[in-house]
Amino acid sequence: MTEKGVTTIPGGGVTSAKGFFAGATCAGLKTRGNDKLDLGIVYSETSCVGAGVFTTNTVVSPGVTLTRERVSSGHIRGVVANSGCANACVGPQGLTDAREMAALAAARLGVGEDEVLVASTGIIGVELPMSLIRGAVDSIEVSPDGGPLFARAIMTTDSHPKEAAVSFEIDGTTCTIGAVAKGVGMIHPNMATLLCFIATDAAVEPGFLREALVGTMNVSLNMVTIDGDSSTNDSAVVLANGAAGNAPIRAETSEVELFQRALTAVCTPLTKMVAKDGEGATKLIEVTVEEAATVEDARRAAKTVASSLLVKAAVHGGDPNWGRVAMALGRSGARVQEETLSLYMNEICVFDVGAPIPFFKEAIVASMQKSEIKIRASLGVGEHSATAWGCDLTEEYVRFNSEYTT
Repeated sequence: MTEKGVTTIPGGGVTSAKGFFAGATCAGLKTRGNDKLDLGIVYSETSCVGAGVFTTNTVVSPGVTLTRERVSSGHIRGVVANSGCANACVGPQGLTDAREMAALAAARLGVGEDEVLVASTGIIGVELPMSLIRGAVDSIEVSPDGGPLFARAIMTTDSHPKEAAVSFEIDGTTCTIGAVAKGVGMIHPNMATLLCFIATDAAVEPGFLREALVGTMNVSLNMVTIDGDSSTNDSAVVLANGAAGNAPIRAETSEVELFQRALTAVCTPLTKMVAKDGEGATKLIEVTVEEAATVEDARRAAKTVASSLLVKAAVHGGDPNWGRVAMALGRSGARVQEETLSLYMNEICVFDVGAPIPFFKEAIVASMQKSEIKIRASLGVGEHSATAWGCDLTEEYVRFNSEYTT
């Protein structure tokens, strides 16, 4: 069990929900090879209601523009996505190409052009190679088992696919939510993050679906940070086709909390996968802030610590330099007062209610060698809490990103 009333589906993903299919192919957008899938489709047998959250960057990919326009129509049948090219900062041609890519996928699926969403990820400033895409879309075979192929097709510098799924019951009806995500660099979202596609066979009223998505993003994918940069292409989309046959979930119904828990139970492990797979990362950092004055303060403080370059560098070196955590909290903008602050590194208290306390340094240094590092701060000024996830800053991150296009 993941949470009350929610069950994790081992090996589940975006096609775990009834009526969803997926597939992918190698179009040649990335270096060719048997494992270099780079163009994929997620498809629903029936129309879906949808909701999405997108980058707050003012420089956006036309794919984001097009998907933002279409997602709330109530008649979505699928998503086509590519990796290897972001289709961003390429002028008017970008929107033309995004529309054509959607049209090609729609023709392959036998649905309307405006029923297909579009997403791209990869290098900024390069036009989509439409001649390659035109020749590849028809080779995509969608199936109930195609989720893992799609997960690989949207990877850029990810070292592995990221998928999750859960099930839950509503009045004796089993409903499922499955999801897939990608992203390990240019990650510091202010809305959702990277690319994330969520599919559910639950029937959900559109207004509540967006409310639930935003609520989940605020405690999961919106709380991950790798390098402090928000992409031009960040998109998180949820599609609900109602194939499970339940009565539609609305904001005023009793199933609201269960659906919200299930949606969060899918996205939280994806969040941790993204953070742990950060470019060059060797350690996952989990920062929990407790006893904050407001939930906004808790989130702001946790994310500031997780994104601090000095904290990330200290974690990489196994250095329990808790002063850097205190510094990051103090500059976060949250209400932080030294006299009520307590800090814990891997559950070892190092600063207690405004004063440093003696601790066995060798023990905490040894604990910092683990692959997952937990930092906890109790602000002592309220009742709110939040958790953020990040990763260490390594020499490999700098090397990789200094040679990204060369």
